[in-house]
Amino acid sequence: MAQIIDGRAMARALSDETAARVAALVERTGQPPALAVVLVGDDPASHVYVRRKISECRRVGITSIEHRLPAHCPQAELLALIDALNADAAVHGILIQLPLPAGIDAALVLDRIDPAKDVDGFHPVNVGRLSTGTGGLVPCTPLGIMKLLDSVIDDYRGLNAVVIGKSNIVGKPVAMLLLEREATVTVTHIETLHLPDIARKADIIVAAAGAPHLVRGYWVRPGAIVIDVGINRVTQADNSTHIIGDCATHELDHAKAVTPVPGGVGPMTIACLLSNTVLAAERNQDA
Repeated sequence: MAQIIDGRAMARALSDETAARVAALVERTGQPPALAVVLVGDDPASHVYVRRKISECRRVGITSIEHRLPAHCPQAELLALIDALNADAAVHGILIQLPLPAGIDAALVLDRIDPAKDVDGFHPVNVGRLSTGTGGLVPCTPLGIMKLLDSVIDDYRGLNAVVIGKSNIVGKPVAMLLLEREATVTVTHIETLHLPDIARKADIIVAAAGAPHLVRGYWVRPGAIVIDVGINRVTQADNSTHIIGDCATHELDHAKAVTPVPGGVGPMTIACLLSNTVLAAERNQDA
């Protein structure tokens, strides 16, 4: 029977560590870390995510500053807000909730954030630092994935890791993090030829393709570790909906360990966002 890696429990433990770091920072400086969250438009899922992030900020003692802009907000107004947040010494982290409405250039907006306050880790400077192993803020989901893997792996050297998905948000950065640990990494995607054969050679599979139950049991060799990043809302015959991952977890009893969906990677992503915010504040104090 595969071990279920409990992302919720690990996220709570990480948030407890973050709360202790916040308390130490407040004792030293008299100022709690502050995260500015910018939400543009009325995407329902984005509102849910923002509420959850703000709630978790409060739980660990981080000050959350919310900026809500209408969907028709001019891009120049959003950029001006980012400039103001960059210049505000009381703001340590800036998060732009994605997706942005049509007509706003997301790449331009994310590039406008001060890399030192880019707690999502999406700025090209932080991406470059990640690729060269020279610090920077690491994207939250890949950071959370590595913490989940660390709970079941002591030594990555020589392990074969297959990443399914090549996004800038998950696939590429997690591949770089695995390389830093001396794993041998193959980056694939849903168009990769002979993907099941490649996956069967892996000691570690990170599935981040956004394809419901793409990874079947026969794709996974006995003893492999599977991290399921997928969050796919599917409709049943009775019109009810539920969330499933990229892996057919019910077929993976022969794996060493797997993450559930929900309750695996998702909670760790938010916990790592909070940790990054405190890290940005700590670095600001040390600068």
